[in-house]
Amino acid sequence: MTEAQLDSATRRRLIRFGIGLEAVTLGWNVVGVVVLAVLAYTSASVALLGFGLDSLIEIFASVVVIWELTGAGERRQRLALRLIGVAFVLLAAYLLVQAVVALIAGHRAAPTPGGAGWTAATALVMFALAFGKARTGRRLGNPVLITEGRVTLVDGILATAVLVGILLDGLFGWWWADPVAGLVIVAYAVREAVEIFRGGEDHPAE
Repeated sequence: MTEAQLDSATRRRLIRFGIGLEAVTLGWNVVGVVVLAVLAYTSASVALLGFGLDSLIEIFASVVVIWELTGAGERRQRLALRLIGVAFVLLAAYLLVQAVVALIAGHRAAPTPGGAGWTAATALVMFALAFGKARTGRRLGNPVLITEGRVTLVDGILATAVLVGILLDGLFGWWWADPVAGLVIVAYAVREAVEIFRGGEDHPAE
């Protein structure tokens, strides 16, 4: 069913639900930035620092979608998405330098239970939110919500990658797993930036 086929009451309800999903995403990531900043500082983890920076981008993306769902203009939406693309480029550049330096210097992070616990919880929450956004976006016929839902899905995948890096380091002493997990975020940031600047060609509306 497309947006045009929805009755006004159903459409309003779905829009409110979509805004609610973005509000939960926003709130979780605001808390996450603080938590990850502390965990990254105490453990000297490149991957946790990068994931915290990724949370900042997710916050901005959620604001963009809330803005669009409440009737913001398409021109302003395009500008905001371009700014997200710039943020992804800066994130990738910063993390690439940090990860390469850590690998060359043999930097060893100090894995903590807090880092593992937060990334595991984040993965579960992001996967659930991504499912809700995809379903709601399809019912509304809203490509913005669908696309941001994919960003949230990848956010969950990134949390899983960081968690694996922490566990491998803590269980087997594979210190290189942490900066390699950081490089996973670099690859993700570059891919998202390219897709945004290409105008979302690889993310067609469903």
